[in-house]
Formats: sequence, structure tokens, C-alpha cells
Amino acid sequence: MKLTSSQRAYLRSLAMTMDTILQIGKGSLSPEYVKAADEALEKRELIKVGVLKNCPDDVKEIAVTLSERTHSTLVHVIGKKIVLYRPNKDKPLIRLP
Repeated sequence: MKLTSSQRAYLRSLAMTMDTILQIGKGSLSPEYVKAADEALEKRELIKVGVLKNCPDDVKEIAVTLSERTHSTLVHVIGKKIVLYRPNKDKPLIRLP
């Protein structure tokens, strides 16, 4: 899904008040972690993921890989935080401007 700059800004503003719900550590992206992210996106549509200091992989590479594997849109990467968005097809919770 392609987002406009105003939609991306709107999603970033929503993510600022959110807590990090998933954290990637030294195990990096395991299939179980991808499944957990996929289930979280199904329920919430917008998730914030943290990458711990002991993770050996690059944050931007993890963000791209995770968004590809969960079929979501990468909204934002800043520092060690990743924000992903995937609208729910049946009952969308977030209305984009």
C-alpha cells in the first residue's frame, strides 16, 4: 500500500502515543516473531516495534524484511523504533485522511 505524506504523518502522530508492543532481541526475526507481528497487525492495524541493542542486524533491514513478511506498509523508522501499518480488510479501525 502506498501512503501519501499526509497519511504517513497522521500514522506517525498516532504511533507517538502508542507503547512498543514487540521487541526484537538477539534472536532477530524468527518465524514466531513474524507471526506475532502479523497477529498484532490484524488486531491493531498500527504497531510499534522496538529493536534492542543486542540485536545483531541493522534496524532498517529488519524493518523492510518485517514489512515484506507481514504484507504491511513501513510507516517510519527512527532510532531503534519501527512503525508498521496494515489496514484490516473487514473492519478498519483507522481512517486515513
